[in-house]
Amino acid sequence: MKNYILKRILQLVPVLFGLTILTFLLLYISPGDPAQKKLVSMEQTITEDMLENMQKEMGLDRPFIQQYADWLTDVLHGDFGICYRDGLPVAGKIFKALKNTALLALSSIFVSILISIPLGIYSAVHQNRLTDYFIRFISFFGNSIPNFLLAVLLMYFLCIQTKLFPVLSKGGSFREMILPMMALAIPNACRFTRQIRAEVLEQLGKEYVHGMRSRGVNERFVLYRNVLRSAMVSIITLIGLSIGSMMAGSVVIETIFGWPGMGKLVMDSITARDYPVVQGFVLIFGTIYVLINLLTDISYRYLDPRVEKEI
Repeated sequence: MKNYILKRILQLVPVLFGLTILTFLLLYISPGDPAQKKLVSMEQTITEDMLENMQKEMGLDRPFIQQYADWLTDVLHGDFGICYRDGLPVAGKIFKALKNTALLALSSIFVSILISIPLGIYSAVHQNRLTDYFIRFISFFGNSIPNFLLAVLLMYFLCIQTKLFPVLSKGGSFREMILPMMALAIPNACRFTRQIRAEVLEQLGKEYVHGMRSRGVNERFVLYRNVLRSAMVSIITLIGLSIGSMMAGSVVIETIFGWPGMGKLVMDSITARDYPVVQGFVLIFGTIYVLINLLTDISYRYLDPRVEKEI
């Protein structure tokens, strides 16, 4: 098991290295002069001498390799640079917003799993019955609605019409998190339900299930101890990939509801062309996505020991 984990970690080293290069290029090739943007954000009257001094201070007069090496060294020490808009450290702003985004994404994933696993299993066991058709229709419909449209509908019916929830988030409280959580959880729950149903149906049609049933093994034991366990490899893949994509894909939802997470922060930074914040966002979320994939791969080993032999 240790060798398997070590092998997977070593395989991720070049991926993370490539990610840092692409992230640095984001700022390096971005239009405009970063030194000029920083002076503009500081509301300074820009002169040629001031611009030249700022370029030297930011290290923009050095070769690309040296700039990248200095930037990577700072990043490894937790320094992502200074925000152009307010002069505050980028790392502090990102990690504060990241906490809210992680809370929103993980809550949405938890709700999605809580809904989808029972529905997916029930739909598979009652295949081609009325309840199965109803669950399939609801999951197809819910999966087809874009997140932003669902967010607007939830805001209209639950905020404007019934006034159950605030329209915009002000402090990031739990009550303010419910609507953006629903906007993220509903499409994911529908997607998970369809996938779980398909995986459980596939397992139910295999020979080992027919053999256990013919020997009189309890149906619940077959379903929960064998079928569901065998299907969990594919289900965990879906859930693992959804965590990373949900954290990165919450940008629109957080902007709509004003949730103080990474999405709102990066959208405001893109509008203001605050490249160090955008750069930190890309690097951190890319790293999170890679690490989630690593944890997903490791979980395969616990569920199916054959995975290590195949790799």
